[in-house]
Amino acid sequence: MEENEIINGLTDAVVNGKKDLATELAQKALDEGIDPYIAVINGLAKGMEIMSERYENKQAFMPHLLMASNAMYGGMDVLIPHIKSEGAGARKVLVIGSVEGDVHDIGKNLVKTMMSAVGFEAVDLGKDVPIEQFVEAAVEHKADVISMSTLMTSTMDNMQRVMDGLQSRGIRDKMKIIIGGAPITADFAVEIGADATKTDAMEAARWAHEAAEALAPGRWD
Repeated sequence: MEENEIINGLTDAVVNGKKDLATELAQKALDEGIDPYIAVINGLAKGMEIMSERYENKQAFMPHLLMASNAMYGGMDVLIPHIKSEGAGARKVLVIGSVEGDVHDIGKNLVKTMMSAVGFEAVDLGKDVPIEQFVEAAVEHKADVISMSTLMTSTMDNMQRVMDGLQSRGIRDKMKIIIGGAPITADFAVEIGADATKTDAMEAARWAHEAAEALAPGRWD
């Protein structure tokens, strides 16, 4: 099989929720010498992007999204260990969660999936996460990136409270912070002192990968 045939096959396997095929093609990619990072981003993650768009447009439903995610993780389990870490040689750490008061996690889970695809070790705090838990997790895991999300305007202020908590602990500048969710705007991100907001999960992952690489090694020592 040629490279583009394998890459396209990985995309289709995710779209169609075929975990066994995704796993088989992921191994084929390694056997053929395809860069595993390219296989993840242009193959598996692209398939998940397609499915997330279909879900947003009500052309696909939760069972389809779960099957696609399962297929993607099947392929990622094969490929991720072969992605060479850059920088200091360790995988970058992501702390992710939906802020206190928000029990939605579909978008958060998709961002986590994409972040994992670009090489992050994800510490998933779940949904309705207390403010202090974000701060404590950042310290405990020496976070490179924090990702916070909410779908509700009523809980947006809790993002500001997390930022305040990081500032009061003196650790705000040790990590990059990205926020997201339907009500979040670029102006709001600037207002609370976050580094970025993205409307697309893959775009968020690419931004986070570049932002984390720019952080000074040893800043947590």
